[in-house]
Amino acid sequence: MGPESPAADPADLSEYVGGFLAEDDALVAARATARRLGSVPVSPSSGAVLRFLASVLRAKAVVEVGTGLGVSGLYLLRGMAPDGVLTSIDLDPEHQGLAKRTFAAAGVAASRTRLIMGRALDVLPRLTDGGYDLLFVDGSKPEYPQCYEQGVRLLRPGGVMAFDNVLWEGRVAAPARRDPDTQGVREAVRAVREDDRLVPLLLPMGEGMLVAAKV
Repeated sequence: MGPESPAADPADLSEYVGGFLAEDDALVAARATARRLGSVPVSPSSGAVLRFLASVLRAKAVVEVGTGLGVSGLYLLRGMAPDGVLTSIDLDPEHQGLAKRTFAAAGVAASRTRLIMGRALDVLPRLTDGGYDLLFVDGSKPEYPQCYEQGVRLLRPGGVMAFDNVLWEGRVAAPARRDPDTQGVREAVRAVREDDRLVPLLLPMGEGMLVAAKV
C-alpha cells in the first residue's frame, strides 16, 4: 500500500461544508447587501441548519432575534410550513426595510412575516407562552442569557432554540476573555447545558451554533 494522502486542511473542509448547498439569487443578493452595509449574516452552513430545524419541526410559528438583512429569516421561512409565520425582532429600521425587500424578492408573501422593531428583551416577554416551535437568536451577545430564559417559556414541548456565534472567534473557550459579549455567550452556553428541561447540542459550523430541544 502506498502512503496515505494528507488530511484536508480545516479551511478547505469549512469551505466544502459551506458550499454543500448553493445559495440562490435572493440569498446571494441579500448577502452582498449585508457585506456592503457591514452587517454579518449567518453563514451558509448555519443557514442550512436553520432550514433543516424548521423543516423537521414542521414549524408554523418561529421567532427570530436579529432580523439583519433577512438572510437567516429566508432560510427559516424555506424550512417552515407553507402557512407558517416568522416573527422577527430588530432595533434597526433600515435592516427591517431591507429584509422586507429580501423576502419579497424571494416570493415570500407579506402575510408570512411579522417584523417588530424594538429591543428583544422588551418584545419577547410580550409573546405567547408555549406558542412557538423555534427560537433563533443572533442579536446582542450580552442579552443571550435572558433570551435563553425567554426561550424556555416561549417554546412548546419539543420546540428548539438556536443561538448563533457561540464560539465567538474562539473567545468563549479562552478563560482570560471577560468582555461583556464573551461573558454573555459563555453564560448562555453554560445555562443551556445545565438546564434539565433542555437537550443541548453544540455545532461547530460557522462561528458555532448552540441548539437545544425543550423536553
